[in-house]
Amino acid sequence: MKKAKIKIMVFGTFDGLHPGHLNFFKQARNLVQNSFLIASVARDKNVTKIKGKPVLNERERLMLIKKCKLADKVVLSGIKNHLPHIIKEKPNIIALGYDQKAYVINLKKDLKSKGILVKIARLKPYKIKLYKNHLLNKII
Repeated sequence: MKKAKIKIMVFGTFDGLHPGHLNFFKQARNLVQNSFLIASVARDKNVTKIKGKPVLNERERLMLIKKCKLADKVVLSGIKNHLPHIIKEKPNIIALGYDQKAYVINLKKDLKSKGILVKIARLKPYKIKLYKNHLLNKII
């Protein structure tokens, strides 16, 4: 009998891919053996509100992650409410980047109130001063 895979969910803008993103996916996948990685791509409206207008639109960013095959499944996040798409996927673990702060303050409690018990893992930065999209964009 096959053991069920552990679902790990990550979130991000993924406006172009760089080594920091690759490290992020690798760290998330390596949290447990037998993992199934779900990447949630931020919606344009939310990215614009938090970071400013992305270079690639949400469909282009979604396809970029799908094509690179770093995740087993790629979904678009919610627009007004981030919980429904998380609840639909039922992750066992949510892996957050070291700098992800938007909407995650009460995430574990909010999901628990909806019947989803999830472990939250905070991933380590990868060359923090080099691979931040806003820093890369300044160089470009």
